[in-house]
Amino acid sequence: MTPTALGVAVSVIVTVVLFEMLRRHRLREKYALIWFSIAIGLLVITIFPVVLTSAAELLHVQVPANLLFFVGSLLLLAMSLQHSFELGRLEERTRTLAEEVALLRLALDERAPDQHGVDERGLEPPDDLPEPGEPAGTDTSDDGPA
Repeated sequence: MTPTALGVAVSVIVTVVLFEMLRRHRLREKYALIWFSIAIGLLVITIFPVVLTSAAELLHVQVPANLLFFVGSLLLLAMSLQHSFELGRLEERTRTLAEEVALLRLALDERAPDQHGVDERGLEPPDDLPEPGEPAGTDTSDDGPA
């Protein structure tokens, strides 16, 4: 297989895999755009190798492959920094949500007695409290005079 055919095949495979991952919601759109751009760039360099050679000459790089590896390294560094930024942001958001859930559970525990009818202070609720949803001051028992 010629290098051109190999490059085209890899670009097509990457593009098909990207669309399949997008369809199955395994890859977010913003990352797919980056990978799709890389696949298109690889396709252009494969079909028109003079583009890489011209860019290497323009930047005074002796070997065009060195330019390709350098640009690839920069892309990987940029993606790594971006993922680190998002990871830190998501960790902070997770910590904030965990704190909010803990506060809500504490508030809920303070309001509701446990399943034995005793609250966290060891006190039983008074018997004369109306049931939830029932207006206060109405007697629902049949113990009174008829």
